[in-house]
Amino acid sequence: MAIVDGDSTLVSTPSGDLRGDIDGGVGVWRGVPYAEQPVGLRRFLAPAELAPWMGVRDAVEHGPLPPQTKSFVGGGRDDPKARDEACLTLTVWSPDTTGSLPVMVWIPGGAFVYGAGQFQLYNGSRLAANGDVVVVNVTYRIGVFGGFELSDLGEGFDDNLALRDQIAALRWVRDNIAAFGGDPGRVTVFGESAGATSVLALMAAPSATGLFGRAIAQSPALPLIADRHLRAANAQEFLRRLGVDAAEVKTLPQRQLRRAAGLVQLTSAATTPTLAYGLTTGTDLLPLHPLDAARQGRMSSVPLIVGTNSHEASMFAWTKPPMLPTTRESIDGFFERTAPHAKRQVLQAYPGYPRRSALVAIGADAMFGGPTWAFADAYSAHAPTRMYRFDHFGMSLRMLGLGATHGSEIVHIHHSYASFVGRKLHPLGRRIQPGVGRRMQRSWLDFARDNAEVDEGYWPLYEIGARLTRLITSTRDVMASDPDRDRREAWAQVYQPPKRSSV
Repeated sequence: MAIVDGDSTLVSTPSGDLRGDIDGGVGVWRGVPYAEQPVGLRRFLAPAELAPWMGVRDAVEHGPLPPQTKSFVGGGRDDPKARDEACLTLTVWSPDTTGSLPVMVWIPGGAFVYGAGQFQLYNGSRLAANGDVVVVNVTYRIGVFGGFELSDLGEGFDDNLALRDQIAALRWVRDNIAAFGGDPGRVTVFGESAGATSVLALMAAPSATGLFGRAIAQSPALPLIADRHLRAANAQEFLRRLGVDAAEVKTLPQRQLRRAAGLVQLTSAATTPTLAYGLTTGTDLLPLHPLDAARQGRMSSVPLIVGTNSHEASMFAWTKPPMLPTTRESIDGFFERTAPHAKRQVLQAYPGYPRRSALVAIGADAMFGGPTWAFADAYSAHAPTRMYRFDHFGMSLRMLGLGATHGSEIVHIHHSYASFVGRKLHPLGRRIQPGVGRRMQRSWLDFARDNAEVDEGYWPLYEIGARLTRLITSTRDVMASDPDRDRREAWAQVYQPPKRSSV
């Protein structure tokens, strides 16, 4: 029975009854808690199991965003504005609560500093309606409360809180999604940027094994993952800047905590191999960096789509952030800190260096391309892997000189052309959907539904040798063999074991 009116949005979950709303012709449940809220004594602890409630709970309004500053992604009038530490909620879209449909769980990005599943750019109604799937958007702790490692401070500080939140949300999906018409045995987890980084980390996290059967990682930024020793040093610097002991951190105002963490981020970007925000390896939750886990075959061997955009760093180059090397000075510093032995070979792979286009390309490959190529090579030896490069950019991005910049593919997968970002990127998208959007959404849905067209030749596997990569262009998709070979081979010197750094 398809959802057609508000009465059919009443669902009974193991935690209690929820009444939702209608969005784009499908049911939607907003602000659904998936764990106890991390407030008070739970501020820096792993998420606790959700306590059941009595009666019917309205799920028509979004929960608050995690504490963060304003961002372009959430800049629309329809995007939620309230922010609070009590942010562990998700949104569910379903076209049929009586079905047993594939489930797609979206993990938003934002460098573990920004982002939330409630933003209209990530609206899942079109994906659910067009694909006959259940879509779940997860909001998790970011910034100093989730993306800044404080477990070295001792009791009361758990590690990898952002990742722990995501695992808690996936467990909620396993236990509750049948009430919304979803099949807990057919879950695809997908995300972009820090969300894609999280996807790869989830594949390497033993406690997430079995919670999903397929994965899609759009522009993962593996340099956002560092080892515990480096994170511990950042935690001590954080305390020094605050001028307090660890116990006092649990009660300080969030503004004070966020400011101190931001200062550590700037220092870390300029003086260490990685950033202060991100995930942490060397813990029980995440024993190995995903690249190391892939090389050792110690990951969930689920079918994977992974790829990058052709102009990942173009947008960042406007502001020249210290954490992304897009100037001669920052590139020199990057190699000095991470891989001085590889600098010459990498720069030779960019014939235009030091022209601006080459500088931006190096920044893109330092954060996205290089680590992703290395990961695809390693993972494809153990599990079905499909690689893509997103090359499409419309008139708006062309006029700005940005090309297929970071995150510009999201609007085409979700068909969120009516969102603030969607209207900027594709002003006519609400009336005339670009062909690239129809093709890309269909491919993602086919993969999530285990469609034979994907698995039997429509999208050939990526394997060392041919390294077949799907180039997603404005007019059509084509398969190419190792399209970025020179750059890939150069960056392999950075990520070649045992000299690979956490970057």
